[in-house]
Amino acid sequence: MYRLISTLTLIFVMVQTGMASPVSSLRPLPRPETPQTTPVSVNANTAGLQSWITGFRLRARGAGISDQTLNKAFSGITYDAEVIRRDQNQSEFTKSIWDYLDSAASDTRISNGKSALRTHGKTLRQIESKYGVDKEIVAAVWGLESAYGTFKGKKDIVRSLATLSYDGRRGAFFEEQLIAALKILQSGDVRPRQMTGSWAGAMGHTQFMPTSYLSYAVDFTGDGKRDIWSDDPTDALASTAAYLAKFGWVKDQPWGVEVKIPSSFDYRLANRKVKKSPQDWAQLGITDLHGRAVPNHGEASILLPAGSAGAAFMIFKNFAVIERYNTADAYVIGVGHLADRLKDRPAIQSSWPRSDRTLSYKERKEMQRRLTRAGFDTQGVDGKIGPKTIDAIRAYQSGNGLLPDGYASLRLLKSLR
Repeated sequence: MYRLISTLTLIFVMVQTGMASPVSSLRPLPRPETPQTTPVSVNANTAGLQSWITGFRLRARGAGISDQTLNKAFSGITYDAEVIRRDQNQSEFTKSIWDYLDSAASDTRISNGKSALRTHGKTLRQIESKYGVDKEIVAAVWGLESAYGTFKGKKDIVRSLATLSYDGRRGAFFEEQLIAALKILQSGDVRPRQMTGSWAGAMGHTQFMPTSYLSYAVDFTGDGKRDIWSDDPTDALASTAAYLAKFGWVKDQPWGVEVKIPSSFDYRLANRKVKKSPQDWAQLGITDLHGRAVPNHGEASILLPAGSAGAAFMIFKNFAVIERYNTADAYVIGVGHLADRLKDRPAIQSSWPRSDRTLSYKERKEMQRRLTRAGFDTQGVDGKIGPKTIDAIRAYQSGNGLLPDGYASLRLLKSLR
């Protein structure tokens, strides 16, 4: 789980994880840059890791890490083959947004969230007062990241990051995280073997990566430590609110509002680059579900996460703020929608194209190749449906008399074949 690294551009896909897994959350994971099919080498072992650590110690000392910290951190550390298997895993099929949201805002997650809000109500209200971030948004992040502290991850962070730095695909990235983890240990916030989390280094109730912890974690309890690992979630929840506030959370602004799209709508305007006031969108026929103009919460874009056949949302700046936590649209909608349900607001009303299935990684690459060959350049074939591919899809749809909603559907792929 790759948390809060705003300087690293990651394209996220949905993986089929749920509350049954003790080390997983509903956070979408990054797809590798290239398919990884080679199994973990049988020759990769602890001896190799220890040799790497010897060289790493010099770099760590250069970053200000003391020998005392290094000795404590690496005491008894062995190679962890499981984290390499997870790092190399490439899910062939992605999860549809409707299936993802069914889990993200399930009855159980809503019920547990309301219970958490009651149990930690005083603390969450104090956090909301200090940082201006809705307590339900903070609770929703908590719910999606660790099922309200139930599954924080039990992996030894130093062991995981050392293994990934030594034998992973993104060694430089994980070494940066390892240096940050050592700085956390050196500060005394946590002891080495108590620093636990996910296989990829995300820690605590709301799954901070070490570099983000250093930059944004706060000591809300006032005990002198920024403790995001203990049973008490106070510091973790406050750190999440501090992070969102840092990136511009707008108090009392919704993340988004479900809207109705008129049949005459120019779907080329459903683009994050196109921003209009709710009043201007209303003049184009886009209203809330009751046919009224959406209140003026500021400039907004129209988002169609499942194309013209699914729910539509008018999204505001706070959508982009949550996006700093995780760049996947489904994750942002999941946090926002769960928060809405925790406020006793209704579920998403529009239907989803549940008869559709999402495209596999190979099918997405095939779509990109076929679009490019047809004269609609996706500027790369990587299996990621990003802005350039969406623009190419829209151009193809417009040129072939199709509704230009930019949705990468199986039906579209079949029309390209």
